[in-house]
Amino acid sequence: MTALLSGEADIGFMGPETTVYAINEGASDVILNFAQLTQRAGNFLVAREEMPDFTWEDLKGTDVLGGRDGGMPEMVFEYVLKQKGIDPATDLNIDKSIDFGSTAAAFSGGSADYTVEFEPSATALEMEGAGHVIASIGVESGYVPYTAFSAKASYLEENPEVIKAFITALKQGMEYVETHSAQEVAEVIAPQFADTDVETIATIIDRYASQDSWKTDLVFEEEGYDLLLDILEDAGQLETRPAYEDLVTTAYTE
Repeated sequence: MTALLSGEADIGFMGPETTVYAINEGASDVILNFAQLTQRAGNFLVAREEMPDFTWEDLKGTDVLGGRDGGMPEMVFEYVLKQKGIDPATDLNIDKSIDFGSTAAAFSGGSADYTVEFEPSATALEMEGAGHVIASIGVESGYVPYTAFSAKASYLEENPEVIKAFITALKQGMEYVETHSAQEVAEVIAPQFADTDVETIATIIDRYASQDSWKTDLVFEEEGYDLLLDILEDAGQLETRPAYEDLVTTAYTE
């Protein structure tokens, strides 16, 4: 967002909650979301043992490694807890002090009863026998615009052909993912994940695909936007709800 606002970048890829914060802070050249990529939170609840009969009530009285206070992963997790009738502040102990990239190692080392992990950490914990995925935060929270592409309103107005070409390329990528196996996709993207073997990447792709993680048509819809605002509001991070039309354009994706 800082790069977009300063003009260092033309197009941003981030959680769209940042565009909500920017407009509420008075950004003069509004950052508009013009294409949505993911529609599920990408993190998972990991336990030490397999729990085929897991219910959210099982979390009461336990210690959980969570995310940064005020960060989207933690806000979505706490939103899910509240939807399940669990008070994040009193019914369990969520440790928000550990760095995002270190929670899996802390869990392997014996910290907490559960941890909330993104990939590839969730699958890595399973493969080393240190943990088991028991629930998807993304499935439980519903379809929320988790990542989107955005740009200044002025840039969109002045560069429609660039945006059109950019979205065309994105759609070609999505079509490839939709028409090829997880293994085939894994082999293509493997160079971007040098520390992870192809079979693990394929497992991760299959897991995300099975829960409908990608917004294949790239259209940022109002229903998802409203849920995003609900989550921010529920977390105490939102005083004003900007109108959908003020922060989203579907002119290019449609």
